[in-house]
Amino acid sequence: LGKCLLSPIVLAAYAYNRSLSELGPGGRGEDEPGVLCQLFAFLMAFFGLAPTLLLLAMALECWLSLGHPYFYRRHLTRRLGATLGPAAAGLCALFCALPLLGFGAPMQYCPGTWCFIRMAGGGPRQLGFPVLYASLMGLLVLAIVACNVSSMRHLYGMARRQPRRGAPPAAAPRMEELDHLVLLGLMTVLFTVCSLPLIIRAYMGAFAADFNENADLSALRFLSVNSIVDPWVFIIFRTSVFRTFVRRVCRRL
Repeated sequence: LGKCLLSPIVLAAYAYNRSLSELGPGGRGEDEPGVLCQLFAFLMAFFGLAPTLLLLAMALECWLSLGHPYFYRRHLTRRLGATLGPAAAGLCALFCALPLLGFGAPMQYCPGTWCFIRMAGGGPRQLGFPVLYASLMGLLVLAIVACNVSSMRHLYGMARRQPRRGAPPAAAPRMEELDHLVLLGLMTVLFTVCSLPLIIRAYMGAFAADFNENADLSALRFLSVNSIVDPWVFIIFRTSVFRTFVRRVCRRL
């Protein structure tokens, strides 16, 4: 959904050879970006935070189902799962709308085809939101990594408890657990590597006054890579050839 909403705006800017503020003017002041730029910044912030919150919900569910199955069976229902997505999206939308209300400031970045929250070169009112945004992202990343590491530990323990060379029925569950273990490890490393640059840039811009648009652009590219690569990791990992390769490597290890 984020790609479908944001990509046409960027393509239109390139097609007309104009910046986002020129395509959608209407800012309240001369230095304030246009309405289209403000919308783009809101969508970028929202689709950076909302999937992270949903990933945390998925990581918590995985951790509870493996580590606390009785609690999971009793308290986690389908109704709770159905309401969690809209609730997370609503909270993220309210939080990311704060720059539109004056707490934080949208900013157009070079080459004028993308906008995001100002991460450097502003006052405390402008830089308070990116620090808060980065802190929230950092807490979510730590929580997701902790849940996934704990889930991987449970999966590893389950695989170890299966006999290595015993009855044939025990081999399939053991390899299935190893498949999930490897997939969780890949997702955790990928998510952490893609999220950390934006968090670091927000803190450097706020506390070290490091205004570097190229570094900010690289951080946003890293954040975008996560949503692009994640589906391919799932698709490739579910192919029989790749899973057979992983299982042979696990057997040799």
